[in-house]
Amino acid sequence: MSAGDQEFRTESDTMGSIQVPMNKYWGAQTQRSLENFRIGDSRERMPIEVIHSYGTLKKAAARINFKYGGLDEKLTNVIEQVSTELEQGKLDDHFPLVIWQTGSGTQSNMNVNEVLANRASEILGGGKGSKLVHPNDHVNRGQSSNDTFPTAMNIAIAVQAHKVLLPAMKKLHAALLEKSKKFENLIKIGRTHTMDAVPMTVGQEFGAWAAQVEYSIERVEVQGLPRMYELALGGTAVGTGLNSYEGFAEDVCEEISKLTGLPFKSARNKFEALASNDAAVFLHGALNTFAISCMKLANDLRFLGSGPRCGLNELLLPQNEPGSSIMPGKVNPTQCEAMTMVCAQVMGNNTTVSVAGSNGHFQLNVFKPVILSNLLQSIRLLGDASDSFVDHCVKDLEANEEQITKYVTQSLMLVTALNPKIGYDNAAKVAKKAHKENLSLKESAVSLGLLTEKEFDQYVRPELMLGPEKVNKK
Repeated sequence: MSAGDQEFRTESDTMGSIQVPMNKYWGAQTQRSLENFRIGDSRERMPIEVIHSYGTLKKAAARINFKYGGLDEKLTNVIEQVSTELEQGKLDDHFPLVIWQTGSGTQSNMNVNEVLANRASEILGGGKGSKLVHPNDHVNRGQSSNDTFPTAMNIAIAVQAHKVLLPAMKKLHAALLEKSKKFENLIKIGRTHTMDAVPMTVGQEFGAWAAQVEYSIERVEVQGLPRMYELALGGTAVGTGLNSYEGFAEDVCEEISKLTGLPFKSARNKFEALASNDAAVFLHGALNTFAISCMKLANDLRFLGSGPRCGLNELLLPQNEPGSSIMPGKVNPTQCEAMTMVCAQVMGNNTTVSVAGSNGHFQLNVFKPVILSNLLQSIRLLGDASDSFVDHCVKDLEANEEQITKYVTQSLMLVTALNPKIGYDNAAKVAKKAHKENLSLKESAVSLGLLTEKEFDQYVRPELMLGPEKVNKK
């Protein structure tokens, strides 16, 4: 049949027949989903990463089904062949469904099953829809959408975390650590409540940012991902494993681990793995914490780099592009702005993931596609933003030593060093008098008769104010 220039064929499922585009490998259930969920646009399609992960899953399942006698060699080989095409992105055009569908991901699992079955049937000499390879009986053997979708979801998230996010986080950590070492001896004035505080080094300031990133790496890699390695496969519909084989879950997960190089294993409790997405919520919480750290980092850098003449101007940020269409010569901290917008998006995603994760009902959480979509977006955004931030901001920024030293010499909070010598109340008098009468701290202390100039110079030395006092213990 044809409609205009578009050729169609008839496919069928348990609900009857439906027309499907002739040049597409999907079948009846995918077509029904296309027609029933006209929500959003192509930007909101099911993430292609989970489709590629389905290729890994279906390949592993076919191998183990063969091992247990559920598939013959011919069917196993052709499903493996097409699953590899799926993994490699060769069938991407055949996955049109949006994330706004059934919350279990059933229609996307069937989209995968139908594409693999039709492509495999074609290879074996049958036409699309011939079901020489059956989407349910062969491709989906021993499986359910309820256990395959969360499995493919975890595979996709873990793979992307290792491929996109963790390398970028480690790159950012290394860049900040390098700056910390470079500026380890450059003394500056610290700030609390945005007001002048006691001295520290620029290296110590960068070291704090580096530590935030380091701890976020640990939260993702050491605390978050291990739970994502536990796969729901083998739970089938509600967690019991009905229509599977004893040992099937463990063997498929071991095969997936071999194919991906990641330590995937069978979930300890399949009922929990289907009914909740707590592991995904926890992992996104780690991403949210990293976003919060990056928000602080980007804001600190842009405020410390504000100016060049009427701001703090302690850091010299790279000048990457013109900043204004009306003010000639203006340059803005654009990498900081991009990073903070990414962080805002990730924080919003965290709210979505939290609400979605809290809505598991009975034996199944049916918010899985939106959890997946938000997690993958957060991974991609934070990874890309971290890469960009290092390459176009952190790597080439410099310290304005002249301005930094000027602030140190002007700061009233150096008076804190006098607390052990003249007491807190007297030290406060020195600071207030200096500020009110526009005097230096030394002039104020001497005029109050609290110290001599020599004593002041002995006690108020910024280089000795960078850590706790060393004393001989009794």
